[in-house]
Amino acid sequence: MFTKILIANRGEIACRVIRTARRMGIRTVAVYSEADVNARHVRLADEAVCIGPAAVNESYLVIERILDAAKRTGAQAVHPGYGFLSENDRFADACAESGIVFIGPPAEAIRAMGSKSAAKKIMGAAKVPLTPGYHGDVQDADFLLAQADVIGYPVLIKAAAGGGGKGMRMVERSEDFPGALASCRREALSFFGSEHVLIEKYLTRSRHIEIQVFADTHGNCVYLFERDCSVQRRHQKVLEEAPAPGMTTAHRAAMGKAAVDAARAVGYVGAGTVEFIAGETFAQDGAFYFMEMNTRLQVEHPVTEMITGQDLVEWQLRVANGEPLPLRQDQLEIRGHALEARIYAEDATRGFLPSTGRLIHLAPPAVSLNVRVDTGIEQGDEITSFYDPMIAKLIVWDVDRNAALARMQQALADYRIVGVTANIDFLSRLVACPAFANADLDTGLIERSRDFLFPASVEPPRVVFYVAAVAELLREQSTALATARQSGDPWSPWSSHDGWRLNIQSRRTVTYRSGETLHEVVVAYEADGWRLTLAGESVLARGRMLDSGQFAGQLAVELDDRRLIASVIAVTEKQIQKRHVFLNGATWVVLRDDPLHLVEAGGTQGGGLTAPMPGKVVALLAAPGQTVEKGKPLLILEAMKMEHTVIAPKHGTVKAFCYAVGDQVVEGAELVEFEAETKQPVTVD
Repeated sequence: MFTKILIANRGEIACRVIRTARRMGIRTVAVYSEADVNARHVRLADEAVCIGPAAVNESYLVIERILDAAKRTGAQAVHPGYGFLSENDRFADACAESGIVFIGPPAEAIRAMGSKSAAKKIMGAAKVPLTPGYHGDVQDADFLLAQADVIGYPVLIKAAAGGGGKGMRMVERSEDFPGALASCRREALSFFGSEHVLIEKYLTRSRHIEIQVFADTHGNCVYLFERDCSVQRRHQKVLEEAPAPGMTTAHRAAMGKAAVDAARAVGYVGAGTVEFIAGETFAQDGAFYFMEMNTRLQVEHPVTEMITGQDLVEWQLRVANGEPLPLRQDQLEIRGHALEARIYAEDATRGFLPSTGRLIHLAPPAVSLNVRVDTGIEQGDEITSFYDPMIAKLIVWDVDRNAALARMQQALADYRIVGVTANIDFLSRLVACPAFANADLDTGLIERSRDFLFPASVEPPRVVFYVAAVAELLREQSTALATARQSGDPWSPWSSHDGWRLNIQSRRTVTYRSGETLHEVVVAYEADGWRLTLAGESVLARGRMLDSGQFAGQLAVELDDRRLIASVIAVTEKQIQKRHVFLNGATWVVLRDDPLHLVEAGGTQGGGLTAPMPGKVVALLAAPGQTVEKGKPLLILEAMKMEHTVIAPKHGTVKAFCYAVGDQVVEGAELVEFEAETKQPVTVD
């Protein structure tokens, strides 16, 4: 077995590989960019080498620097993780030429599966079912439009060298095809270096089911069952589970055989995933079609590990070392059910817009045999615009799907994140969504369940303000006690915050703001707590911080005869005092309206013509001086692996663009000088 390996990646997958390597007694070398100098994977590895600036094309994608780091540290093998160079055939070849083992498939297999169009031809020859479409080499825009018209809408444009939802557009009408093709090509060129696309029939109410395969150098190949990855946004997975709901033994065997046939057709070695798409009649007829093969370990591999009891990274290391597969097909079995939720720094209510910032507070659920958290981030770390905004993968296991759903709901309720906007509340609604709970799955589930998943915003319930007030009062007491202890007279009554007054009951008002509404909590100090009054309702409140047990670091609040466990994180940003209240599985953010704090709230950015986050201008879609209608696309900003289109907020004139194509912009930067048309008053003679 190897004694030292280099991990050519970052984030949670690098930490994941380090965990298995350490268990196996293998030393690890991390590589990092200048932006990742204090990253978790760097802290966990036995050694670390800086390979360049923050931009991936100057660090994590530079083959020569990674191989130089491997040679300098004496690493015998390189694990590519996923993303970056994991499916780069030139990297696999370069490793072999340098005498370093590439922990992945042969370069020939990567090349064969790297082009979606070429892969379709190979799969067709291997008699693996294919989705109807055009997979040829002619790339003329008019020709591709004609092919799409023949296939029939809706169609899916896909980058031939793509993956991970990038370079992919669904088109419902012929007139929308040219714009979607241009956008798809632009994204494909940016991420994969090739504009080549293919066109396929878009199956409505389709399911995304993938098979985990593993092959060794001794001619053995097995499948470790399936994962259902149908719940997606922007063609990117959000929730994954194994086994797939409703999968019969016969359908599993047919899909597994097709996956193994696909792997054998390209001489595959190591871990790979064969992705299939199935129509809404799959449960009845078992029909499925090949989409692509990912020649690497998948992000969602933990759910397969949970139901099989196997460590797939260990399998990778053993196969790369020339060992046979640890188990035969007949020795593999499914036990229970597993779910994985991707915890992202993103705002689901704003079209899943990525969020950047420092993780001021990060408290994941307790890890156990049923709950697993794979992450590359810790409290205090920064989510930047340079890399994917994933915070963690939350994986749960239980005896069946219903029990696993309940386990996931509780784990999400226990997750607390402050500093960036996270998708925790959205995921909680998604798991509870009737369509998902009842396994009515397809890739359009999020869109067709919008009313449930994106409810209208509501005012926080009264209890949120009571809990926030109790946390405020306890915080004041704690600060006063600490100050008193450091003074010359720690027992002085003047240092106390117990509300004592001579011959009168002490009262004060603690004010919060939610949106435009003020909520005034009147606090009356009593011998055994506080009498809190809000909007005419009064409760006797008590509270204490918990310092041990499963709720350590949280707050126990008593409101009359009701006891609650909550967490309140106080944050001040740009002189705005925020209170993040985590209560009953939901997160509420309210503002402390404190006149003594001299809050300067500032205004909101108007016009929608500012950068929603740091990024790069990739296209200008109008000309200075041009008059445009409301909703006309003006500019495209590329940020965190996605394109964001800036549109005209009103009918008006584009006066000037503030940046050129290729320019980097910061969050909030003014992008377009725009003059809205003002209607002249009508004069009546």
